[in-house]
Amino acid sequence: MPLSSVDSLLTRGWQPIRSVLERHPRRWGAALTVALAGAGVTAFAIAPLAPDAADLPQRVISESVTAASLEAQLKALEEFAPTLYRSDITRTGDTADALLGRLGAADIAAANFLRQDRIGRSILEGRAGKMAKAIVNQGTLQELQVRGPAADSAQQATHFTRFSVRRDASGRLVAGTEQVPLVAAVRLGSGTILSTLFAAADESRLPDGVTSQLAELFGTDIDFRRDLKRGDTFTVLYEALTADGEPVAWTATSGRVLAAQFVNNGRRFDAVWFQEPGSKGAYFALDGRSKSRSFLASPMAFSRVSSGFAMRFHPILQSWRRHLGVDYPAPTGTTVRAVGEGLVSFSGWQNGYGNVVIVQHAGGRETRYAHLSRIDARRGARVEQGQSVGAVGATGWATGPHLHFEFLVNGSQVDPVRMARASESVTISAAARARFTETAQTAAAQLAAAPATIDARFE
Repeated sequence: MPLSSVDSLLTRGWQPIRSVLERHPRRWGAALTVALAGAGVTAFAIAPLAPDAADLPQRVISESVTAASLEAQLKALEEFAPTLYRSDITRTGDTADALLGRLGAADIAAANFLRQDRIGRSILEGRAGKMAKAIVNQGTLQELQVRGPAADSAQQATHFTRFSVRRDASGRLVAGTEQVPLVAAVRLGSGTILSTLFAAADESRLPDGVTSQLAELFGTDIDFRRDLKRGDTFTVLYEALTADGEPVAWTATSGRVLAAQFVNNGRRFDAVWFQEPGSKGAYFALDGRSKSRSFLASPMAFSRVSSGFAMRFHPILQSWRRHLGVDYPAPTGTTVRAVGEGLVSFSGWQNGYGNVVIVQHAGGRETRYAHLSRIDARRGARVEQGQSVGAVGATGWATGPHLHFEFLVNGSQVDPVRMARASESVTISAAARARFTETAQTAAAQLAAAPATIDARFE
């Protein structure tokens, strides 16, 4: 029978039933209730026909179980649970109680030990910034490890001192110290500029040496004295010197920057370190353009600059005059380096310049380094880019320790930063291009994996 015919029959058969239900709804509701109750009685009558659980056969199985001792269970728990510790750094004016308190140890005996023991006292003496780590059990110090600069200043670039205070089997505190090599490890950091590059780098816990390299690396792209903007961001992959896996903060010495990215005022700059076999390494943009130039943008590691290439009030002559150069304030003795290779044409005293070194470079270019406290380059000597020519001082007409730096072309002063940007660059050979492309792609992927940029507090 066709489906349409079945639908028609069902429709015609339902009509009489529907009319009855509409006329007597209460009667049909009662009838339905009785029907459901009958079904329940039927189910009740059938249920007792199932076997009684008490009549089913039963079997008792007994087996002795030996529980582990409480001591064994506690030992197993200790082996499973990781060792927890607190860490902090020593601060200027720290006392034994203050340091232990920040580490969660309310231990009078341990505080007294640090005050009285020779090694314990050395933890709190000297410069602040040592890295401390403590294991504490219910307020009692179990072990304290502190890492700081090497005892021998000549080894501070390669070693660190590990101080240790721990309880022996009898519960007595004992102390020891050892010199341990620093280990280089690759690390990734990022930050956001809110005030200065150093403030953002400090917030991101970048070593000062990495910050200086970052500024120098992008020094020909960005004038960090004038071009830095709030909201600029940076990401850097670098080799860090670590002590027991933690990057050290007490020395400016650091490993090389391997790759970096800086976004300044919406413009992105990239750099990656690459070295061809048999040649010096250099930095290049990810597309292969050179970042290394014949002249450095600064004769000193990046620092705050007191006055740029502009007009200034002369502190000695008490008059406005063109300040044809850049002043770099720095402590006396800070190293001054040649911005490019050349021949020393003058080395000695020149009136207002005080101790000065003048270097002749190719193409009629000349650089001057004035107010030096010490001269490291003698007349007639050849100097390489980055080589020391002297140290910051306050000789001549200087009111305080700083370096006065000038860049001249055919006898006329020019902006040193502009000259650095326009100077000759390094190129990648065709044979090494494929290997550089692979290196650049790896660096780009690593930089992209950086965590969200870290907002830096105002200085």
